[in-house]
This record gives sequence, C-alpha cells and structure tokens, in this order.
Amino acid sequence: MFVALYVLVMVVVVVGVDVLFLRDRFWPRLAVNIGIVVVFAAVYLRFLKS
Repeated sequence: MFVALYVLVMVVVVVGVDVLFLRDRFWPRLAVNIGIVVVFAAVYLRFLKS
C-alpha cells in the first residue's frame, strides 16, 4: 500500500513540474523527469526500504 502511494506522489510531482515549467521543451523535460525518478528511487532505497 505504501509503495503505491509513493509511486502516486512521484507521478503527481512529475506531471506537476511538466505542466508548470516545461510544457514546450522536450529534452529538458525528459532530463528533469529522469532526475525526479532517480531522486525518488534513491530516497526509497536509502530510507524507506525495509
């Protein structure tokens, strides 16, 4: 249950950043999205994985 909520929060952050800041720029948008996913994965693996 927690993992599903965590993934949902990640998706909301990615979509929010896309809509608010990077609507018409493909490469910066892709780079930022990959960065957000990497940060979420690192936080999960470092602090939340049990």
